[in-house]
Amino acid sequence: MQTAPYTAPNSHHLPLPWKSPGTHFTTRKVTPNKLLNRFKTLTFTNSLRTSLDYEPEEGIDNGPRPGLRPTSLGRLPVALRRSGRVSRYFWDGNCLQLVRVDGGASLFSFDFDDGFRELFRIIGLAVRDFFIPKQVNGNYMYYVKWKFLHRVFSSALQVLATQAMFRAIGIGYSHSLPSAAALNWVLKDGLGRLSRCIYTAGLASAFDTNLKRVRFSTSVMFSLSIGVELLTPAFPQYFLLLASVANIAKQISLASYLATNTAVHRSFAIADNLGEVSAKAQIQTVCFDNLGLLLAALLNMLLKNNQRLYAGLTFIIYPIFSVVDLFGIYQALKHVHLQTLTKDRLEIILNKWIESGYVPSPAEVSKEEGVDFLWSKGKELWPIRIGCINLKDQIPKFSMMAMQYTSGEDSYFVCMEIFHKGVKRTKQKSILLCIREGASTADVIMGLLQACYIRKALLVRRSWWENNILGGNDSFNSVFNEWLQVMEDSKRCAQRDLSVLNEQLLGLGWATKNILLSTQEQARYSFVDD
Repeated sequence: MQTAPYTAPNSHHLPLPWKSPGTHFTTRKVTPNKLLNRFKTLTFTNSLRTSLDYEPEEGIDNGPRPGLRPTSLGRLPVALRRSGRVSRYFWDGNCLQLVRVDGGASLFSFDFDDGFRELFRIIGLAVRDFFIPKQVNGNYMYYVKWKFLHRVFSSALQVLATQAMFRAIGIGYSHSLPSAAALNWVLKDGLGRLSRCIYTAGLASAFDTNLKRVRFSTSVMFSLSIGVELLTPAFPQYFLLLASVANIAKQISLASYLATNTAVHRSFAIADNLGEVSAKAQIQTVCFDNLGLLLAALLNMLLKNNQRLYAGLTFIIYPIFSVVDLFGIYQALKHVHLQTLTKDRLEIILNKWIESGYVPSPAEVSKEEGVDFLWSKGKELWPIRIGCINLKDQIPKFSMMAMQYTSGEDSYFVCMEIFHKGVKRTKQKSILLCIREGASTADVIMGLLQACYIRKALLVRRSWWENNILGGNDSFNSVFNEWLQVMEDSKRCAQRDLSVLNEQLLGLGWATKNILLSTQEQARYSFVDD
């Protein structure tokens, strides 16, 4: 039985130049099940596969659809997706046809509801293609949504702050020359840029190891700087001081934004399309900022006849806009899933590996990591630090014995230390991992994995270790012998797990080529054999 398919009015006919009028084309009789099986062997993207689930043959059995005419049509196992439309090649016996198979209606149909729906769909796809890169992670849309909220209100606040400074110059220097106001403006810009250079040079490694914390903390600083600028009309005599302080904070925030942007964009570029993601991000920023300018202009228009009310209302608007702005940037950072390994990120992975026997994905680690505020660090028992022995925090005998037992074949050694936490400088015991010069990334992972196993063993007998580590009831020799046994057991477990752990890290997309460490964590020791 030969099916009676349809040809869309806007279908593309591709006649074959070698086809002669007298040639007859015969097709094999196929059953619908065979056609479906043949069709399912193709591999498409999820969106394309969903669209292809629409079966044009259903309309064939129930009568022709509007805008399509029946012909002698044979399906071919090739489909095409362009601009959100899914079409499939068909053969009608004389030429190829490209027929839509996603159920879409023609724009030239007399069905106005379908026509408007199609028009809105096309406009939506055009807007999406304009703002969104083609190949990004699934969480990218959530990031853009919160970025929109952050940029709009941040831009509106900047307009209000700039207007406030203009009023301050007019009030504070009404009897001065215009050049004096210009000099103040240039001075505050110069001081801000100088501070930006100093900040960037002093905090370079933190942009990699604590990206989210630095990004959010400098966003808070930027919001506070706008508040300082809004105060300039109230204290025009201190314009240079207030404007300079505010601009220093702004320049530091700008330096953080520029330094971390590439890493944020790379986390979304799943097809190495970093250039496209960065270009789309610039388009988003410009458009969102212009909406913020429009919002500020609207406020000006509504209150242009009452400047006193406008000046007072600014201090009511500022905290509301600032909270919305910071909430937007905080939520946006939660949807940034970085694949690079830092000490803290790797420690989360290793703890999950020891507890549950699997490596978490970047999304899981990002959720647990959060923005990583400073006050949230060091709360866990027996925290792990990478670096070198600090003479102020050492446990003398343990540090000495740990170094004595280190051989030339070791790439690291582990010992215990005591560090002081908080304002009250309370003592807390911790584990120190010292890395040797020339150690590879695998050595660092191995050392940190062993340190995590040591912490697990110490927590099992927490009270005994805390009572005896400083020379309590038992002698030092018995305590150190117990420590050596823990070291042996933990190293054996780390060596057993390392290869499988590395395979799973690579399989989940973690960048294991390098581990990003802070300046203090990059300290290395060298072995002297004398």
